[in-house]
Formats: sequence, C-alpha cells, structure tokens
Amino acid sequence: MQTLAEIKLLLETAGLSPRKALGQNFLIDKNLITRLLDSAELAPGQSVLEVGPGTGTLTEGLLARSCRVVACELDRGLAAMLRTRVPTLAFEGTPPVADRFTLVEGDCLGKHRSLNADAAAAVGPGPFKLVANLPYAAATPLMITLLIHHPACSLQAVTIQKEVADRLMAAPATDEYGALSIIAQAAAEISLIAKLPPECFWPRPEITSAMVLLRRRPTPLTDNLPGLLDLCQRLFAARRKQIGTTLGRDVALPEGIRPDQRPEQLSVEQFITLERALRTDASR
Repeated sequence: MQTLAEIKLLLETAGLSPRKALGQNFLIDKNLITRLLDSAELAPGQSVLEVGPGTGTLTEGLLARSCRVVACELDRGLAAMLRTRVPTLAFEGTPPVADRFTLVEGDCLGKHRSLNADAAAAVGPGPFKLVANLPYAAATPLMITLLIHHPACSLQAVTIQKEVADRLMAAPATDEYGALSIIAQAAAEISLIAKLPPECFWPRPEITSAMVLLRRRPTPLTDNLPGLLDLCQRLFAARRKQIGTTLGRDVALPEGIRPDQRPEQLSVEQFITLERALRTDASR
C-alpha cells in the first residue's frame, strides 16, 4: 500500500494536488485500509466496484487480493494517472492486473437513480461489492442507488462521514433518523467497522469519518424499496408536520399508526406497513 510520501510523489509527478471541491481526502492509515478490506470478505475473482480511487491505494489492496476491480474516478488528472500506472502493477500469485482492472472516468451515477452505465456494464450482471473510500458528496446517493436499484451489490464496505454513518444506523425518535435510515435498514444489515479521526487522512478533513459495512438482506423487509423511498422523502420533507397533515386527513392509516404522529416517530416496519397500505388503496 502507498505511504503518504508515495501519494504526494505520485501527485507531484502528475502535476496534481488534492481538490477540496471533489472531497479528495486520501486515507493514509494502512491498518484501517486493511481493516476495510478484511471486512469486505473478498474472495479471489470477486468483482468489486471502487468509487473515488484517488492515487490507487485501496485499488492496490483489492488487486493484491486477486479481485476484479472496476474503479470510477471523476477527476480527469487522477484518471489519466491510474490508466497509465495501475495496469503495469504486478502482485505475486495473482492473475495479470491488466486483465482485472477497468477504469471508468466520470461520475459514478447516471440519470434516474442509476449507476453510471459504463460502470454497470464493466461490473456485469453478476454479484459484486462496493469497497471504497467514498467522496463525501457521492456517498449517500450512491449507497441508496445500489441498495434500491442494484440487488447484485451484495455488500458495501465504505468510508463515509460519521454523520452519514449515524444516519444509516439511527433509531426512531432521534434527530439522525430519516429516509436514509429507513431505506438502509429495510435493505441491509448495518454495522460500524471503525471511527476515523481527521489525522487518518491527507489532507485532514474538518470532520470525523467512519467505516461502515452494509450487508444486503437475502430478502429486503419490503418488496417495494423505490416506493418506500418516495414515501419517506415525502414525509421527511415536512419532518415537523403530523403525517395526517402531509398525507391528508381522509387517508385511512393502518392500525397502530395515528395521524397526529410525526415521521420520526414511526419505526422502519411501520413505514413499510404504511407504504403497502397506501399502495393498496391507490390500486383500488
């Protein structure tokens, strides 16, 4: 894995520097990188999507474990460096890197809540995992997109803002609880891998980060994750309003849900029950 000195040299040689606008904070703690890789439970030949590879520190760790890596990089300069450098690497006891590494230059997300088309094609139709030190701006929309629209993504092992990690794991009746909490918990089992202080990165961000593991449930708690997301976003857009006010007082609510309750007071299971009831009524 790359040291801080190696990361700086790679950037300097390429005439690049970290871009704050793209959330480029490079993870430099080798023990934490290893911990993230271990948590992902990677097997030889495993297809992995990496978003925001930067100089390729995590990429090298994935390739050293014989994974097939699709890396999506928005920064044109970093993409050019990765395209030139990574295929020339070699790791003892593994197949040729050039046969296992695909670089997709551009935004990781396409239109209509979908994964970048080139990235999706490169990953292929089979199962894959997301393993990444995610750029902060991309984290939430990417994780939701994979949970809802890409069931082949069986696991997400990612570094994100601690604030986002708190929202993923939040319980009802807390400030952090919202649409992200409900969708993530309906689709996956979530656990905290580690908390990361700013000194684990270069340049140091102004916030604390966290590594989390999202393991997709064999069967989600609902068969309509897109509909559940739409309902959550509708209700949490008026978070302080009673749900009866937002939905309309003439809407028949399922047993156990009162019109004077606010969205954060409903459990994940109650949101699922409510979405199903509203869908049934709409189809009549």
